[in-house]
Amino acid sequence: MQTNKHETVLSQDLFNKVPQLTIFFWIIKILATTVGETAADFLDSNLDLGLTNTTFVMSILLIAVLYYQFRLNKYVPVVYWSVVVLISIIGTLITDNLVDNMGVSLVTTTVIFTLALAATFAAWYASEKSLSIHSIITSRREAFYWLAILFTFALGTAAGDLVAESIDLGYWKSALIFAGLIAVVTVAHVRFKLNAVLAFWIAYILTRPLGASLGDYLSQPREDGGLGLGTVVTSAIFLVTILSLVIYLTKSRKDENSAVNPVGK
Repeated sequence: MQTNKHETVLSQDLFNKVPQLTIFFWIIKILATTVGETAADFLDSNLDLGLTNTTFVMSILLIAVLYYQFRLNKYVPVVYWSVVVLISIIGTLITDNLVDNMGVSLVTTTVIFTLALAATFAAWYASEKSLSIHSIITSRREAFYWLAILFTFALGTAAGDLVAESIDLGYWKSALIFAGLIAVVTVAHVRFKLNAVLAFWIAYILTRPLGASLGDYLSQPREDGGLGLGTVVTSAIFLVTILSLVIYLTKSRKDENSAVNPVGK
C-alpha cells in the first residue's frame, strides 16, 4: 500500500518535539543554563578564543545540531538537550558581545530582548493561536519555539547580570532570589490558577539567571564570592550530570510524549 507525500509529511508532524514537563525537564534546564554561563567563560577566557571566535564556533555547532533536530519527527533526548545546551551558550554570548564588545548597557539589552521575545510570542500566537509547548508538532511551531528559547536565554543573561550588578547581592543570594521567584510562579499556577502557558514561560526565563548565579558561585574565585572550582570543573560536573540524566531518560522514556496530537491544537 502506497502513501502519498502529503500523508507522509502530516504523519511526521504529529509527534510533539518537546519533552513532557517532568522534574527532569527543569533539572536539566537549570544545569544547561549553568553550563551556558561557565562554558562560554571557559571558551572565551581559558582557551583565549575571545567572544567573537567563541560565538562563531558555537554558532556553527548550534546550526548543525538544529538542522538534525528539525529533521527528526519526534522528541529525541540527546538531540533536544544538545540544542538547549548550545542555545544557552549562544544566548550568553549574544548578550556578552553586545555589552562587552559593543558597549551596549545591560538596561538597553534587557529592553531589547524583552521586546524581541514579546514580538516572537506575538508572531507565534498570530500564526498558531497558541503558545503551548505541548503542541510543537510542525516545523513552523518548532521554529517559533527555538527562537523564543534563544531570546529567553539572552534576556535571562541580561536581566540577571543587571540585577547582580545593580543590587550587588553576590552569587548565592542572587540564586536564592531567582529560586524564590520561580517558587512564587509555581504557587501562583498551582494554588491560584495562573495560566499554565504564562507560568511556564516566566519560570523558563527565570531559570536562566538562577543557573547563571549557581554557575558563577561554583566557578568564580573565593575572593570574588565564589567557591573557586573554576569553569573547567564546574562545566564538567554539570555536563556529566546532564549526560547521565539524558541517558536515563533515553532508556526509561519517562519524559516522552507518546500521544499523537491534532495539528490544529
